[in-house]
Amino acid sequence: MKTDLLLTTVGVLGVIVAALSAKMRRLPISEPLLGLVAGALIGSQLLDVFHMAPLTSEHSLLHEVSRVLLAVSVMAVALRYPFADVRRCWRPVTVLVLVAMPVMAVATAALGWLILSIPIATAALLGAAVCPTDPVLASTVVTGEDAERDIPARNRQLLSLESGANDGLALPLVLAAIALAGGMDAGAAVRESLWQVFGAVAVGVAMGWAGGKALKWGDEYGATDTAPALFFTVVLALGILGVSGLLHTDGVLAVFVGGLVFNVVGTGGERAAEVSIDEAINRFAVLPMFVLVGATLPWQSWLDLGWRAVALALAVLLLRRIPILLVLGRPLRLKIRDALYLGWFGPVGVSALFYLTLEADRMGVDETVLAAGSLVLVVSTVAFGLSGAGGRKLYARSAESRQDQPAE
Repeated sequence: MKTDLLLTTVGVLGVIVAALSAKMRRLPISEPLLGLVAGALIGSQLLDVFHMAPLTSEHSLLHEVSRVLLAVSVMAVALRYPFADVRRCWRPVTVLVLVAMPVMAVATAALGWLILSIPIATAALLGAAVCPTDPVLASTVVTGEDAERDIPARNRQLLSLESGANDGLALPLVLAAIALAGGMDAGAAVRESLWQVFGAVAVGVAMGWAGGKALKWGDEYGATDTAPALFFTVVLALGILGVSGLLHTDGVLAVFVGGLVFNVVGTGGERAAEVSIDEAINRFAVLPMFVLVGATLPWQSWLDLGWRAVALALAVLLLRRIPILLVLGRPLRLKIRDALYLGWFGPVGVSALFYLTLEADRMGVDETVLAAGSLVLVVSTVAFGLSGAGGRKLYARSAESRQDQPAE
């Protein structure tokens, strides 16, 4: 019964999304927001027709679903641009991942400590979980004709590649927070971080190279065409994720690295097919995930936290990322309007859910962390969905107005 209702809801939303088609990118709404609202409506707190325990009680299913969706999404990011463009962005992406992301984790932890009055260790768990920029939600900004027309290519590439890289590289920060909270000792956290990251790189390089060579050989001998290439990249992402799980390495990072290597080794023709994957993820694959999230929202836990949880979510939205990118504007070579745009559209989404549930699996459920983190996720999804089209238009107009100004 649960599965049938979920499939029915997703099917109806899929029809709505298909009917709206390209107009979705011009409306103050997004596919994740549609799924979230639909899930909340059928969940036990509203229409009460879809009965599932809130994510503060049952998180294992959401963890696995988010893991798979992230893997397919970061593979799409890795293949979205020619590798020459990726190589040109490595310096600013490195700054975003190695400087901005840890500062975002500290900023969020500080906000949680100040506003919720929670212990520093608990705040660290929250900050580490929500610091990475989500590739699933970010893709709705950087893909499509409207985005390509209004947003400079470099900005789209930076946001894409940052969201792909920091999803996996946030794991050491999460392990450090778990160690601080007493879930493991510091030495074990360092050893696991090193294995997870370097093991993931090794797995990604090996499987990405093998996958690229296999597709290239197939192309040379006429054994593959566009459709198999499209599905092959999805299967490759899932295969890398599975091998990483067996070896206990960072699966999301391994998939991203594998995608980059595949990008170099492959024929190049599969990138055209990857556009279809991007569209499929952005429009349809996100729907089951966000319907599930909406149906398992911890309403009672939010009520228990009170107004402070809402204040925290709004503070994180405004202070987690925007001030940092403004400060880093010079090394990132961003104008103020670029820093503001990329600062706002660096959403908390599926990656935060993945790490929140990972922490719950490692530490046991901390209801405060899951409740506060899930509320930040929901507020980010709503704000991001409502402001996507308007923010893009505002950005484009600001760029045009500067071009129209007479030279001094």
